[in-house]
Amino acid sequence: MAHSIELLLDDHSDAAIRKVWHRLSDAGLPSQLRVKSATNRPHITVIAADRISADVDNELAALRPRFPLPVVVGAPLVFGGGRMTLARLIVASADLLELHREVYRRCLPFLPQEPFPHRAPRRWTPHATLGRRFTPEQVGRALDVIDDLSADISADVVGLRRWDGDERIERVLIG
Repeated sequence: MAHSIELLLDDHSDAAIRKVWHRLSDAGLPSQLRVKSATNRPHITVIAADRISADVDNELAALRPRFPLPVVVGAPLVFGGGRMTLARLIVASADLLELHREVYRRCLPFLPQEPFPHRAPRRWTPHATLGRRFTPEQVGRALDVIDDLSADISADVVGLRRWDGDERIERVLIG
């Protein structure tokens, strides 16, 4: 199972994204609300790999002075493929991109294999997932269902966690 390093959002923006999850679920559409885990919460994945050693924790905890980091939760976006993922864009400010590069750089020595390429600097699309495995028809319905919840949100990134997909546990490093 994949491991990842993820940014955590402030309570206000977390609640706004959860509201969308509920709206999608209530409409019978795919939603992150379906993920039944105590650690399921809106987040922004910075780096992902087959494995990330826990030895990275102290290295990443040293980034504490960079938090909180203001961001904008922007428009809905769709990642294509056979089944699609619906997300909210996190506007890529210079500060957010710099934090991404720093987390990525600090993690590399703690990865036994290459990280997933779509998370690399200059290839990363910061986002918060709303739901996965949409059909094209469901995407259209979902966008109608959440239209009134799609305005930009001024938010703060307030934390950083390491997700261990094998153990299905999170380790909050900052927050």
